[in-house]
Amino acid sequence: MITRRTFGAGAAALVLAGPARAADGDTVRLGYTGPLSGGAALYGKNCLSGLQMAVAEINAAGGLAVGGKALKVELVVLDDRYSPPEAAVNAKRLVQQSGAPVVFTSHSGGALAIEAFNGDEGFLLGAYTSSPAVTERGDPLVLRIPPSFASYIAPFVAYEMKRFGGKLALAGGDHEYAKAWAALFGPAWTKHGGTIVADNPMSYNKDADFYSGVGKVLSAGPDVLFVGGASEPTGLVIRQAREQGFAGGFAIMDQAKIDEIAKVTDGLDMLDGAVGILPLAYDERPAAADFAARYRAMFKADAGSDAALNFTGFNVVAEAMRLAGTVTDARAIRAQAEAAAKALTPKQNPTALTGIDVRGGFLQAAPICAVEKGKIVPLDAAALGG
Repeated sequence: MITRRTFGAGAAALVLAGPARAADGDTVRLGYTGPLSGGAALYGKNCLSGLQMAVAEINAAGGLAVGGKALKVELVVLDDRYSPPEAAVNAKRLVQQSGAPVVFTSHSGGALAIEAFNGDEGFLLGAYTSSPAVTERGDPLVLRIPPSFASYIAPFVAYEMKRFGGKLALAGGDHEYAKAWAALFGPAWTKHGGTIVADNPMSYNKDADFYSGVGKVLSAGPDVLFVGGASEPTGLVIRQAREQGFAGGFAIMDQAKIDEIAKVTDGLDMLDGAVGILPLAYDERPAAADFAARYRAMFKADAGSDAALNFTGFNVVAEAMRLAGTVTDARAIRAQAEAAAKALTPKQNPTALTGIDVRGGFLQAAPICAVEKGKIVPLDAAALGG
């Protein structure tokens, strides 16, 4: 027996005993494992909300039409506390006990752990991580929902180095995703003529005070700090850096969101000189604005890019099921993913997904921004070298 939550037309807490099928009568079940408690809980819940919204809208429109039947969609949710081993255990439970043909996860460590067996067990992994390592393994049953973070490196480096100087301190998280970012960001910085004066990753998902770790990197006299993990601890790192007198810039990895960080830093003033992902509320594309309005009506809160990207990803999977004519054959569903991406309506596609590459990575231009004089300013990545 396991305790689970399912989300259909509404949310309910259920206890499931014994195995189930992915398609049980008129219902199809998909799974989600992500951090719903601990330091990354807000991040995990933001990702989950996008999946929930897709489920609710599909059900409100009459269900998922597959093989001449309209199926109700349910999302079975398990908390993994941002732990890769727990994510792997949860994925097995979601497949074996709930019969989920697709499991979504919201972190690279979890995705890489699940990739060790999803091919053998025959289920599709929807990996919400921009780490290219997830698709570089050649897993034929994976979809990487965001674009690769590699596209952000060059414009971030160019902006920060031009504005603040060439001395960089690496002060990101010590989880797998942050390590992957740092492994690309550091060499890109030195390639462009900069130097790395400190390297001190911190436990963003466990610690509640970063004062000493921040002080350690600041003692090296950096011009720029590379930071990032979940938004709340990232905000605390930035706040404590300013409180210790740091006046330089911040290169913020895409897991952390500037609008959410600002809630921790009491506004944008402490974020002056930061470069990161453009918050959805500042995205003026019609589909993004329409999504934001619908999200606000459903959740009574502002939408972020995590929600929008997961919403798009879920709609790709649902449309692929419709095109494949099956909700149980993961390989057939994966084979229709590219066609599904191109078939999405603007309402289903607030993130402007244009396609899926041969390894399963989503293709879309995620807009970037900087904070200048207390305002969020969109940046032209191409002009900066992205």
